[in-house]
Amino acid sequence: MDTALETVGLAKRFGGIVATDDVSFRLERGARHALIGPNGAGKTTFVNLLTGVLPPSAGRILLGGEDITSLTAEARVRRGLARTFQINQLFPALTPLETLGLAVSERHGGGRDWWRVVGGRREIADEIVEIAGRFRLLDVLDERTSNLAYGKQRLLEIAVAFACRPRVLLLDEPAAGVPEAERRELLDTVAALPRDVSVLLIEHDMDLVFSFADRISVLVDGALLTQGTPAEIAADPRVRAVYLGTSVDG
Repeated sequence: MDTALETVGLAKRFGGIVATDDVSFRLERGARHALIGPNGAGKTTFVNLLTGVLPPSAGRILLGGEDITSLTAEARVRRGLARTFQINQLFPALTPLETLGLAVSERHGGGRDWWRVVGGRREIADEIVEIAGRFRLLDVLDERTSNLAYGKQRLLEIAVAFACRPRVLLLDEPAAGVPEAERRELLDTVAALPRDVSVLLIEHDMDLVFSFADRISVLVDGALLTQGTPAEIAADPRVRAVYLGTSVDG
């Protein structure tokens, strides 16, 4: 398989603290890949390095074979790398229709005049409706975002990232705070995304991880402990030791 995203010897140091330690990682094109690890493992720091929020201390980041290590966060989005955050970044006073309209028209150069762009171009309006349908938002398009169920808010945030037409989508704990009854809808929606979008899921909910991912990487103390299929990770005594506090022998 082709590689959608790759890091080579990626490291991040804050003074004497090593937050990311020589991480070489590959996300295959079309993969549903999960990154797991205990609290403090460095998962969010790693995602911040991938997306340009933080500059690396060493190493390289390649998107579709192109070195993007020195690019800004905005430039990485334009090249097809989008993300969501642990805490949503939505505008609570806007509706999903307005939020998606802003995202789609921005990609088409509409900026602050997004309503004119949407109103004047049928293909953009059609794209907004298509995205809303894909993310199960058609029935709440005209509701204020602040009034939406939290699961719908998380779906809207992923929909906004998807509206950037990413090749790689990074989801940083998308199920955090989402009630159990709404998690399945979120997971099923993400799992149904087209395979030309490669997904890296950072998540604590192991039930979600093992029902979603076809490959899992385990990060511990900023370094990759192991990688493999869900079955391989579930059977790995080192992973059990990290999560259960047991020794590798016991």
